[in-house]
Amino acid sequence: MRIRPVAFLSLSALLLTWLTPAAAAPPPPEFGTDYDDPRTPAPAVAVPDTRHCEVQIVRNQFRNFDPYTSTYTPPAACQGPWSKVVLRLHGAVKGVQYDRLGHITIGGVGVFRTSTPEPSADGITWDVEKDVTSYAPLLTKAQPVVMELGNVVNETYTGVLDITVTLDFYTTDRRTKPAKTADVVLPLQDQRREESDLIGTATLPRNTTRLLGEVYVTGSGGGCEEFWDTSAPAETGYSCPDGSPYREVDVSIDGKLAGIALPYPYIYTGGWSNPYSWRPSPAPRAFDIKPLTYDLTPFAGLLTDGKPHQFRIHVNGVPAGQSGWFTVPNLHVWTDPQRAQTRGVLTAYDVAPLTKTDQVTGTPNQAGSVHTKARRTAKISGYVDTSAGRVRTTVQRTISNTSEHTWDAGESRDRLDAKWRDTTIVTSNGKTELTDLDYGKTGLLTFLPHATIPGGYDVVTDLKIHDTIRTTRGISTETYDGRAAWIYGVPRDQRHATGVQTVRFKSLNSSGCYDHTLKAVNGIYTEDRYRC
Repeated sequence: MRIRPVAFLSLSALLLTWLTPAAAAPPPPEFGTDYDDPRTPAPAVAVPDTRHCEVQIVRNQFRNFDPYTSTYTPPAACQGPWSKVVLRLHGAVKGVQYDRLGHITIGGVGVFRTSTPEPSADGITWDVEKDVTSYAPLLTKAQPVVMELGNVVNETYTGVLDITVTLDFYTTDRRTKPAKTADVVLPLQDQRREESDLIGTATLPRNTTRLLGEVYVTGSGGGCEEFWDTSAPAETGYSCPDGSPYREVDVSIDGKLAGIALPYPYIYTGGWSNPYSWRPSPAPRAFDIKPLTYDLTPFAGLLTDGKPHQFRIHVNGVPAGQSGWFTVPNLHVWTDPQRAQTRGVLTAYDVAPLTKTDQVTGTPNQAGSVHTKARRTAKISGYVDTSAGRVRTTVQRTISNTSEHTWDAGESRDRLDAKWRDTTIVTSNGKTELTDLDYGKTGLLTFLPHATIPGGYDVVTDLKIHDTIRTTRGISTETYDGRAAWIYGVPRDQRHATGVQTVRFKSLNSSGCYDHTLKAVNGIYTEDRYRC
């Protein structure tokens, strides 16, 4: 059954939700053949009370690595401009299957990236929704749609991923105005790869005034890059010998570094060697993988000559010759309808080199550690001459990472305490916008021989995650706190898996207060509480 929380609740509804038990019966003593359908504590996308239309863009059962293709056609009954556009995914799967990564492009522009839950034997369904209003300029005309969701189905891995994706278009009225978005959204053209780098070109409108870049980026496949935040130098003998755990995603324009950012340390639903940690609720952001964003406006005035310019996406920290990073960049462009061409220059450029230290101990089959500290800053200024006058923009960005990773001999106990901070301050003609990303994970994984089962191992995971976003308009925090255990090396029906988890999402902004907690024991929700 689909359960979709409302964005904000009245006091009576809050009290009712708090006092009503989420489960009619006590949870089982251990995981069985089924668990509750996955949910997250995040709020639903707030939508206006206006007429809306639904357009289906994906309906497919994914069994292999063939991409699904279709054609999007704008809704005739809900013509733009729109006040809101929401992408909604509904999925179903049963049997045995790994978590899988999926991506949707419309007109070549990446609009959504996701990972899937691992199913129960009896089957689960799940729902994801995302505000995609910023892509509205793409949706005014027919566009090709591609969804990639590679899957393997055979006698062992039986789970077929049954996926439906729709776009819901909300109209405007006298009280609800059209959404403010960029005028053009562009993918990069002529894309090619050099190891972990992606290179492409873009020809911007001659009357560009503002430029934002975004990159959907995940470490996946390619050796240990899916687990990049726990990697260690090869000389330590650690099982993921992928160098230092520091990663950074850089954007260059015509060979000049234009933006820096930290990737998010995603954990998918089989991650941390314990799929029971993520049943029923996933780690933060696992179902809705958000793009990294870069304000590239200081460069805008240099790119209005009508010629193609090169953009390079580089993942800093990946060992030479190593692949394993997925990157899809887009450009959001604002234009000046009163000017045939705008012009501008860079007025200041100060991008500091990366400062990083790694303290490394350990040799093969012995205890080891990697303690990392890294920091980098960038401050770039420029202006664009527009019909409204000269617009000056300064972008300041500071990124930092601290990580303490230790393990016992044989990695029987593996500990991580890592924090990331990514702060951007954009000042444009006296107006300042702040985006401060603060996230981290603290965990212990133990992998010890079972006392009575030859070849069996007791796997126990204790993990805490926090994900805080502060902006000029408000703050939100999503947390995960869980412990799960199972026996590795035995048939599935002898794993005797157990797990408890608490996930919570809190926010405070101009729309009000939101606070939602979900608790689960052995795959069954035991608490579903709204409060503020």
